[in-house]
Amino acid sequence: MSFEKLIRIPEDRIGVLIGKSGKTKSKIEETCSVKLDIDSKNGEVQVLSEVVDEQFQTFKALEIITAIGRGFSPEKAMRLLKGENTLHVINLREFGGKTPEQIERIKGRIIGDGGKARVNMENLSNADITVYGKTVSVIGESTQLKLAIDAIESLLSGSMHGYVYKKIEAGRRQEKFARLQLWENQDVF
Repeated sequence: MSFEKLIRIPEDRIGVLIGKSGKTKSKIEETCSVKLDIDSKNGEVQVLSEVVDEQFQTFKALEIITAIGRGFSPEKAMRLLKGENTLHVINLREFGGKTPEQIERIKGRIIGDGGKARVNMENLSNADITVYGKTVSVIGESTQLKLAIDAIESLLSGSMHGYVYKKIEAGRRQEKFARLQLWENQDVF
């Protein structure tokens, strides 16, 4: 049984997907057991897979391509292959960004002065965040994703940056405490 899926990514991200001398494309094909047919004129990427046993890897290839299309570097997108990392894309139009000016204002809140807000949220949540076009995308494990997405949504709802950072820190402390409780409640022989 074969698998075939067509994905469209922005034309200005095709070069990043292909990589220098086709390096990124080859790495995705090798790692995920897929073949990529890329049309650089319209941004269409056809993902083909003949390996039935590797369907999980095929879906990871789709996620990696989407992540690169949403502004992540290939290195950060490849993080999706490790652990339980997943990609989450937030459409900024859902948060009142109907006009280009509103979208830019919203993006500015997430990015912060000189990129400081985005970097702070990445450091505090251990997730990777990118702002591209009319979307904000996050890569991380489930708890990292939850912290980062909650922080972004709080900013988009008008919360102050300091409050959002404290909220992430509190979430991390709570998660750490829950893990410690798990260890303490185990019977050791």
